[in-house]
Amino acid sequence: MAWRAIGAMLLASVACSVTVHAADLQSAQMRESDANALQIEIMPLLTSDYIYRGVSLSGRRPSVGTEIDVERNGFYVHTEFRSVKLPTQPAAEITLNGGYRFDGPWETKLDLGATYFYYPGEIPIGTTTKTNYWEYAFNIERKFTKAVPGLPFTFDGTLAYSPDVSSTGAWGVYGEGVVTFDLPQIPLNHPIRWHLIAGAGYWRFGNTSPAQGGFPLPSYATWRLGLTFHLTDIVKLDLSYYDTSLSREDCFVFTGDVNATPGGVANAITNPDGLRSRLCGAAFVATLSAKFEGPKKP
Repeated sequence: MAWRAIGAMLLASVACSVTVHAADLQSAQMRESDANALQIEIMPLLTSDYIYRGVSLSGRRPSVGTEIDVERNGFYVHTEFRSVKLPTQPAAEITLNGGYRFDGPWETKLDLGATYFYYPGEIPIGTTTKTNYWEYAFNIERKFTKAVPGLPFTFDGTLAYSPDVSSTGAWGVYGEGVVTFDLPQIPLNHPIRWHLIAGAGYWRFGNTSPAQGGFPLPSYATWRLGLTFHLTDIVKLDLSYYDTSLSREDCFVFTGDVNATPGGVANAITNPDGLRSRLCGAAFVATLSAKFEGPKKP
């Protein structure tokens, strides 16, 4: 009888072990299936000023937009629509982006992508007939949970290259680093997650085409400091300060701002009238967005 009891116990133990292993295997397969499933995200947004790399593309006015992201097995297509106010008066800015996201070494997430900036309905002005262009980028992201005790943060680094920025003939190389700190939740009836975001970047350019003067576009640094509040699981509010190292005269050279004003330091080659633009200076921006995720499809 004792041997039968021991045998029954051994059989039960093996059965339990097999059941647990099968459950773990099934759970792992489900996680892998979720990671490889078709994922769709849609994010409408409203911002008080559309700032791109420190420069206002909406003429210091509010802008509306929508982002759509579709991903499967790491391959993705991302589309973004933004209202803009540019010298060539396009109907909108349409950003078409595609690439591959994958896990890298040391718990990093990597992204290789190409982006086409498209401005439909442009009206030629001076030597500028269009501003569409391509850019290719590499992004790296890593989460740090122990580097700062009690204050986990995420680092995002970007290196991008365009052979012809805004169809000016000038190449451009952009590098940026952004750190996002996870702050303690705000203790309300509905706890609010919030983050401190600090970032800086530098955009360096080559010479424009001979038809557009053949001079180098003004390179510049840009920086940002802000707070992001997750008001709900869907709605997010971002309050950020932006600025650049561009002078108002160089800002006009870079943007071609039609509302630029005289009175600045003249440059016989790039800005003979000494025109000054305010599109590249300090700005405080509020952005309200909502993210909707579609059902994952295997």
